[in-house]
Amino acid sequence: MTDSLNNPGRARIQQLLAAIGSRQQDDGSKIETSAYDWHQPHFFSTQQRKDLAGFCERSAAVIAQKFGALCRQNFEVTISSLSEHFAGQFLGQESSGAGQTQNPTNYYLPFGLAQSREGKPTAEESCGFVSIPPQTALIWTTQLLGDTDSKENAVGPLSELETSLLFDICSLIVQALTETSDGKAGFRVAADNMSNRLPLALKGEEEFCKITIQVKKPLVSAKPGPPKGEVSPKADAPGAAGGGSAGSECHILVLCEKLVPVLSDTQASTKFSAKDITQAIQSHIETIPVPITAQLASVPVTVEQLLNLAPGDILVLDKKIDDPGGLIVAGKMVCRGRLAKSAGKYAMVVTETLF
Repeated sequence: MTDSLNNPGRARIQQLLAAIGSRQQDDGSKIETSAYDWHQPHFFSTQQRKDLAGFCERSAAVIAQKFGALCRQNFEVTISSLSEHFAGQFLGQESSGAGQTQNPTNYYLPFGLAQSREGKPTAEESCGFVSIPPQTALIWTTQLLGDTDSKENAVGPLSELETSLLFDICSLIVQALTETSDGKAGFRVAADNMSNRLPLALKGEEEFCKITIQVKKPLVSAKPGPPKGEVSPKADAPGAAGGGSAGSECHILVLCEKLVPVLSDTQASTKFSAKDITQAIQSHIETIPVPITAQLASVPVTVEQLLNLAPGDILVLDKKIDDPGGLIVAGKMVCRGRLAKSAGKYAMVVTETLF
């Protein structure tokens, strides 16, 4: 084979595919496949996701300790989901909720990686935020205030005191992330108060890791009822202990690239350029085996003639002795050539390419 055939290049591959078409060939083999969501980033490798899950579980344990110390009660903090998203999804949610005064939006607290140990990160250094749904904000603040019944069903704007308490709670969450990273990522709060607007300037294509945590009190064993004439406390009140409370959720969103330092050193994320990806795909295509059929000539016959064929019969083809044959790929002729022999085997000398 000539060098041009050994290294066909992208243009030649496209010409070949255009010549033979894209007709799917019958293949009886079964290939296992998995769904791939193109609407979500796939920043982390499989091993990195396992490392990230371990980091989140350790962070949840630290958050539980800090919540317990703040409220002087025990809490169960678990990771209910861990996913990757493009920032455009958050921008869409924010714009769809704008102007809705009847339904308060989430409360946000940004954080980042400060260059110095003093002061808070700048807006440019912010790399994530804590997102608190209104119902969760109500549960947490009333838990701290010790007033679990007065706002059981009321979800509205928080008071200045409640907002300050919510800021303290979110700051503990950010501190927990830093402590869990073992010095690999120093996350620090990047604002002085909570906000009802997304705190980061996003373009839409940024890749975020979304960590959803659930906070609830552990189940307690049943206790004897109160003395006659007394009313037992409501177990279903927000923040109440026991099995009646379904718990509360909040979300931590961090730029994926900023979480790489907390993963194993050998699992650093590798980014490939579009050119690298194109070359890798082309290199793979060039190594795919393609069966080629050498065809001398053909002739149409009827079914009766076909059934009457017997050893010794002569079938006259539709080409002369000197007419070229063809090389067939996927039912399409891609080259013409003449019959030859090489090392005692049939061969075909290519005289013309058709792609």
